[in-house]
Amino acid sequence: MAKTLKSVQFFALFFLVILLAGSEMTAVEALCSKRSKTWSGPCFITSRCDRQCKRWENAKHGACHRSGWGFACFCYFNKC
Repeated sequence: MAKTLKSVQFFALFFLVILLAGSEMTAVEALCSKRSKTWSGPCFITSRCDRQCKRWENAKHGACHRSGWGFACFCYFNKC
């Protein structure tokens, strides 16, 4: 009986912690990805793609991702 009571108390406390933690989380804005309009050729170095997206296309950031048979530079924006 005591073991069952401890299990119930544990799960009640665990559930309460999950509820409180969930209410503390804030919503994150989803970024919109678009293939870079200024990048030419394959993209192998993400830091260069990131720099070009920020400087030339006013994006939040950029990264190299697989596209078809190769890799392309994708820029990420707050709004599409």
